[in-house]
Amino acid sequence: MVPLSRRTVLAAATLGAAAAGLSATTAQAAGAPASDQALKKIISGMSLEEKVGQLFVMRVYGHSATAPDQADIDANLKELGVRTAAELIEKYKLGGIIYFAWAHNVRDPHQIADLSNGIQKAGLQQPSRIPLLISTDQEHGIVARVGKPATLLPGAMALGAGGSRSDARKAGQIAGAELRAIGIRQDYAPDADVNVNPANPVIGVRSFGADPQAVAGLVAAQVKGYESSHIASTAKHFPGHGDTATDSHTGIPYISHTREQWEQLDAPPFKAAIAAGIDSIMTAHIVVPALDPSEDPATLSRPILTGILREQLGYDGVVVTDSLGMEGVRTKYGDERVPVLALKAGVDQLLNPPDLSVSWNAVLEAVRGGELTEARLDESILRVLRLKSKLGLLKEPYVSRAGVDRTVGTPAHLAAADRIAERTTTLLVNKKGLLPLNRRTHKNILVLGANPASPSLSDGPPTTVIGAALTGLGFTATVLATGTAPTQATIAQAVAAAKGKDAVVIGTYNVAAGSAQQSLVKAVAGTGVPVVTLSMRNPYDVAQLPDADAHVAAYSWIDVELRAAVRVLAGKVEPRGKLPVPVQKADDPAQVLYPIGYGLSY
Repeated sequence: MVPLSRRTVLAAATLGAAAAGLSATTAQAAGAPASDQALKKIISGMSLEEKVGQLFVMRVYGHSATAPDQADIDANLKELGVRTAAELIEKYKLGGIIYFAWAHNVRDPHQIADLSNGIQKAGLQQPSRIPLLISTDQEHGIVARVGKPATLLPGAMALGAGGSRSDARKAGQIAGAELRAIGIRQDYAPDADVNVNPANPVIGVRSFGADPQAVAGLVAAQVKGYESSHIASTAKHFPGHGDTATDSHTGIPYISHTREQWEQLDAPPFKAAIAAGIDSIMTAHIVVPALDPSEDPATLSRPILTGILREQLGYDGVVVTDSLGMEGVRTKYGDERVPVLALKAGVDQLLNPPDLSVSWNAVLEAVRGGELTEARLDESILRVLRLKSKLGLLKEPYVSRAGVDRTVGTPAHLAAADRIAERTTTLLVNKKGLLPLNRRTHKNILVLGANPASPSLSDGPPTTVIGAALTGLGFTATVLATGTAPTQATIAQAVAAAKGKDAVVIGTYNVAAGSAQQSLVKAVAGTGVPVVTLSMRNPYDVAQLPDADAHVAAYSWIDVELRAAVRVLAGKVEPRGKLPVPVQKADDPAQVLYPIGYGLSY
């Protein structure tokens, strides 16, 4: 869409504020958010359909609110029964939109800002004239929806390895400022799960670590960072997703913690987030029998969301579900019952149901039939409007391209990301002092390894990033991508390529016992050429790689963390990271190979 002029922006902002029962003068002035009395006045003027819509946050395909590509129009018609985001807002009176890269919402910062403005314009054209709360999952590290030229920062476990609350806060401040500039006001971060299960298939490096108190401190710091940029952060996934062996996207995880274990292990980061003023908390589609014997998933559990979160922990902010399209919440009751049960449990925002028509009408009929009261809806809508008011949406819902240029991917932000990343790389093995690599003795380097999909608009693939970083530091690097499951032919090719090299750097990705990656490292090490392994996701890889001469953990395969790891390999910076999780022995998981806090230096 064409960017809105300043006159249009101010006029629409004043219109939105006036509709909220606020004066134009108040709308243009910085200051306190609207009073509950003013917000309740808005609610009292809403139709039941508008109230139901205000509770939903939905995906939509396309880079534009009114003129998406034909393929996105077709996808919208198939899944949502509308052509565009503007039509979706008109039909369902939505309270929010969530952006995804796969939905083609996030091409570049200017486009995202224009999309956000188009969405807000569509919202202000509805009878209630309420701006939408636009959200995304920008955890950084391995989960990043918005790519370059936005600043990509180290993820949670990398920050846990750095151990600096100041760095965690700075990362939140930068992330929040850049998201706000492109019109995203709610980030589904930070992850407050305590990752005590190395086999956790869905959390892992998205967590700050395995020590509840350390995680709590970093979560609170990051919340403060987001708050300083006037963006809503979201602690997730309550009551704690860190000890699961099942991915809630595909099944229902069970947590066997006792109530006492939950209090000691899972609760501290959420308590810290609440104390730090967290704006929203995301629920988990997990079953915790010790907290709710009915074995309902937490998203649908009144004992967990109202009894514990609201009443015991005293939280009165917004509660948002994890995606309602995930199997963990759909299996037991079905899509028609899930949104109603979530609201009865204490949820305020219903995120991304698989079929919006089914879910929206289910809530509408539950109110008309008396299962839900309108007063219950009003309670959640008030929380959502409080948040929108706090974030300034009722006063100024729009963003500008000039604001994007001033904020997104600035040299200062990029430099800060590099500095933070340098403090996270963890050196775990360094036989015979191989590292740091010396250009005089180890100039010719072969780079092998996996190439997991990089965030949008990065410099990936990862092996290319590693090779380019080594070349930039004066080494001669040859790159051969070998994948996460190299064949015997690929391994043979790698062994042949290693001959005559001074060292081999192998990027690894979630190495399991007996895996082909393990065979690759062993075969290349058998040539006698020194081998450095670099874990690009879970630090647990090191336990499976006894043949490596050196090992560093980068905690992610995004550019900023890989480049920092290469600077450590080359001795340009000292390795400062310390393990935020324990690494168990490969052949005896009961024994710890490297404890929390372990990390070598030069």
